Amino acid sequence: MNPSPWWDKDRHADRRPALLARGAVKRAARAWFEARDFTEVECGALVVSPGNEAHLHAFTTEAIETGGARRALYLHTSPEFAAKRLLAAGETRIFDFARVFRNRERGVLHAPEFTMLEWYRANETYESVVADSLALLRLAADTTGASTFSFRGHDCDPREEAERLSVADAFTHHAGIDLLATLSARGEGDRDHLATKARRAGFDVADDDNWADIFSKILVARVEPKLGAGRPTILCEYPRCEAALARASARDPRVAERFELYACGVELANGFGELTDPVEQRARFAAEMDEKSRIYGERYPIDEDFLDALAHMPQASGVALGFDRLVMLATGARRIDDVLWTPLPPSP
Repeated sequence: MNPSPWWDKDRHADRRPALLARGAVKRAARAWFEARDFTEVECGALVVSPGNEAHLHAFTTEAIETGGARRALYLHTSPEFAAKRLLAAGETRIFDFARVFRNRERGVLHAPEFTMLEWYRANETYESVVADSLALLRLAADTTGASTFSFRGHDCDPREEAERLSVADAFTHHAGIDLLATLSARGEGDRDHLATKARRAGFDVADDDNWADIFSKILVARVEPKLGAGRPTILCEYPRCEAALARASARDPRVAERFELYACGVELANGFGELTDPVEQRARFAAEMDEKSRIYGERYPIDEDFLDALAHMPQASGVALGFDRLVMLATGARRIDDVLWTPLPPSP
């Protein structure tokens, strides 16, 4: 039996407390940023390229000029490219509650249209945005009065000191796999080496699985469900080949300044020490689009204006946080649609 539509009065009444709490968390987060001299910005949703990551899928549209000329545009999957242009223009601390759009994404934790809270600190370290992310996690709990976050049988105290775990250590502890041994000195993956280790650990590896495919299988099945158990987890130092927009670590060039924040096995935030080298960024984009073409038979254009701006962008760190997921955990909601004011109806 299908549930009643979200606009049914009884169902709306059931959802309304979480929706009001959503507004309270948003107001608290906005005040938190403004108290730290951040400027709220509004990045446009129409873009010439929606991002160049192999597994991100955009909604396409078309602009019709006054003379009738047409050109392809996309709804952005993140405000990242526009926000980095603002850093190049001279902004130093910015945040955006951005409405973003991702195709092929619908489920308990995924909606095709959702809110991404994204922020950047120019000339500040990667560690500064890690601290921001944990502060916002605690702020959401304080705002809703939640003592514990719970989801699918997992609990997490958002006020506990976070576990800090490198991806390599997580693979060792939770999957029994030495991940760094499968990376070259520049962080390129050795597919056959990882495939052998994965099969020994009990994974099925298809002949056409590449290094990234195998990495993802292990991460999803053995690592992510264990993260954010009892306390938040900062999963950091991603392999460089899994961090297309992050700069390489000064400590180990095989890994990058990328982290993700987890609570109750749920990924909440993805942050970087930002890559600002346009030549390397172009090469990474091209590699990602080659992979997208191989898997999905399509590719997105490279945003040349963004690469031009990147050459003028200062060193910076930034984070994209799934605001709806944060509200889910802070209110005890069971699915993302329960914290969206007007969720997209399901397919008939």
